[in-house]
Amino acid sequence: MSSLLRVQGRFGQRTLLLTTAALPLTGWAVHAVTLHRQLAATRRDPLTGLLRRDSDTARAHRLLARHGDDTAVVIVDQDHFKAVSDGFGHPAGDAVLAATAVRLTAWAGPRASLGHVGEDEFAVVLELPAARLEQRLAQLVRVRRHRGGEHA
Repeated sequence: MSSLLRVQGRFGQRTLLLTTAALPLTGWAVHAVTLHRQLAATRRDPLTGLLRRDSDTARAHRLLARHGDDTAVVIVDQDHFKAVSDGFGHPAGDAVLAATAVRLTAWAGPRASLGHVGEDEFAVVLELPAARLEQRLAQLVRVRRHRGGEHA
């Protein structure tokens, strides 16, 4: 008991009270951060890092409401995906999907909504004025054809 009195004498009651209150608050803060990360992880496809269908749809609706006619919705289907996955195995198919996600993300930019919405399907919603639509879609075709340092 005398050691407790010495500790209280050295630090004071106010310090002990603040420390006692801070520990549970710190625990709750760590818990909240962990829950936030888990929730964010459920919104994203673990393979591609892109939004899953529900999260992508919600973000796409917000972009469409904000930008209206200056918004493009692009659906990208990975050609011959089943043949790659069946012929070379699921790890090869996964690599194709991940690479497609990286290329689409680079093409669309940070303000677009990108989602992995089906087995081999991706949805991109981005602000894109009609005057630039043809140019940007041609750029997308070039990005999708690019393989290992070569341009097709």
